[in-house]
Amino acid sequence: MAGNSRRRGAVRRDGSKKGALVGSGGQRRKGLEGKGPTPKASERPNHKAYKMAKAQSKRDSGRPQQRRRSGGPSTEMVAGRNSVLEALRAEVPVSTMYVASRLESDDRVREAVKIAAERGIAMLETPRSELDRLTDGAVHQGLAIQVPPYEYAHPADLIDPERVGTPLIVALDGITDPRNLGAIVRSTAAFGGHGVVVPARRSVGMTASAWKTSAGAAARIPVAQATNLTRALEEYRKAGFFIVGLDMDGDVDLPGLELATEPLVVVVGSEGKGLSRLVRETCDQIVSIPMSSSVESLNAGLAAGVTLYEIARRRG
Repeated sequence: MAGNSRRRGAVRRDGSKKGALVGSGGQRRKGLEGKGPTPKASERPNHKAYKMAKAQSKRDSGRPQQRRRSGGPSTEMVAGRNSVLEALRAEVPVSTMYVASRLESDDRVREAVKIAAERGIAMLETPRSELDRLTDGAVHQGLAIQVPPYEYAHPADLIDPERVGTPLIVALDGITDPRNLGAIVRSTAAFGGHGVVVPARRSVGMTASAWKTSAGAAARIPVAQATNLTRALEEYRKAGFFIVGLDMDGDVDLPGLELATEPLVVVVGSEGKGLSRLVRETCDQIVSIPMSSSVESLNAGLAAGVTLYEIARRRG
């Protein structure tokens, strides 16, 4: 119609996009566009999780920072009244003990609090929701402790010419059970050993469980961590040590180990796979423990204990 040509927006201008200028201006289309993924609860200022995270960050800022080794483990949490009390009795290093708010006390809690106070361990009263988070949902029974990362020695630190007695070191190859590590540390201390070496990879470390099994020996015997176990063994050989490995198919039986009176590194392999190929090739001798045919093998902790006893006996 003639009059419509004067209506604003009825005539399209050159170079403009197709469609009338009059309308929503694209507001409806924009309203249908997505706004991206929903932020995490801890990132939304009005959410309870955000406030809890901010409060925790503020608390953490007032605490001393735990030192971490490059590539090493972070702090470990031990949860549960029995586990916490056993760890404290075994003198496992503890940086903080967390006690749930309004916790109903019993003999275990009272003894744990007493030991923590005597050792000067920091104790924090903590909401149960926060304790759930710290222990990753474990059954904590209102009690948990934080175990700092173990400070490993360097393998070279175990070579000390001023030590009393003939040097004796135990190296672990592929041991993954912390109880075996703790038992070996305990046997090393009992039979005059000077230290234990563990690989940095594919091996157990000094966890709270290993500390407990060592029955306090971990406080007296250094545990070193080797980036490359084979290279560490070669360095010990250069320093005058003989390397002997424990395996079922040995060159000599344990009672016939003539090298017992020499500076020794005893290498203990995993119960399943035994010694790895490179480690086996590095050994000067492979030693086996004579056993009844009805028993296939001893676990690593027992095998190390028997071997260390025989070495101590031969050294007199």
